[in-house]
Amino acid sequence: MKEAIDQIFKELADLKAASAKEVEEARIRFLGKKGEVTALMEQFRTVAPELKREYGQRLNELKKAANARIEELKFKVEESEVASAPKEDLSMPGDSFPLGSRHPVSIVRQQIVDIFRKFGYDVAEGPEIEDDYHVFEALNFPPNHPAREMQDTFFVSTGHLNPLLLRTHTSSVQVRTMEKQSLPIRVVCPGRVFRNEAISARAHCIFHQVEGLYIDKDVTFADLKQAILLFAREMFGPETEIRMRPSYFPFTEPSAEVDVSCNICHGKGCNICKGTGWLEIMGCGMVDPNVLKASGIDPNEYSGFAFGMGVERIAMLKWQVNDLRHYFENDMRFLQEFATATEV
Repeated sequence: MKEAIDQIFKELADLKAASAKEVEEARIRFLGKKGEVTALMEQFRTVAPELKREYGQRLNELKKAANARIEELKFKVEESEVASAPKEDLSMPGDSFPLGSRHPVSIVRQQIVDIFRKFGYDVAEGPEIEDDYHVFEALNFPPNHPAREMQDTFFVSTGHLNPLLLRTHTSSVQVRTMEKQSLPIRVVCPGRVFRNEAISARAHCIFHQVEGLYIDKDVTFADLKQAILLFAREMFGPETEIRMRPSYFPFTEPSAEVDVSCNICHGKGCNICKGTGWLEIMGCGMVDPNVLKASGIDPNEYSGFAFGMGVERIAMLKWQVNDLRHYFENDMRFLQEFATATEV
């Protein structure tokens, strides 16, 4: 047995392999079920008791040496294969990753802003958490006035004269603009607003508005009508017509609701316009003199108009979306439909 062990040690030292197949063959030759080292381990049972210790140590050393040599050859073969493998072509394109797109509400909001920028309007923004004065009182909503119930409000803090709340409209930005900006003023105020309303296909507790304000000397209702007509034709097409219906808002007088001719049926009547041929898009009016006074503007010298529209409403009309909730559910199937929508 001693000679057999020494012979296998010598064979292991001289062992070579040029491929993974040869390494595997060497492993089977020495360490397989019928391998040479395995056979010696079987013969060990017949060794005389006084020699078991000596031969047992040698056999353990042989088995470890065989395993180590096989692993060494395996590593060398793998290293050789890597070195001889063709190099990567760094000029090849990498894996493609799907790119996201802007949300349909963001696209329409930017389109609205861009249209009014062409008319000379600047963009003004303000805080979403506002105080009662800028949201209501400065806009001609007296305390306890029934008009406050037109907008069900989320209050952040109460119990004092000027409580904080989540703004119900971006008209508060108009107030802050009138307080700080020199005249004349021509701005649009895009932003997110909040109202405590039941969520349905036609309403949500969170939505987006773009409101506009123009104050200068000799501004008339005719200027307001012309500005809205130009906007409607830029947004919905050059053949679009508008109509204005009397309405009521505490901060404008006179006030009106604005409808545009249905761009689906072109005024003939369809399920989108409920057979009327018209679609409501915004409210507007001449700025109430009390609102001008509250911001330190002389209503005897200056006049102005204001308007406000829901961005989701415009997007629904533009793309014929029948459920407002789609904009907030982050369903990729819905959002991917707008991946190619343009913003201009």
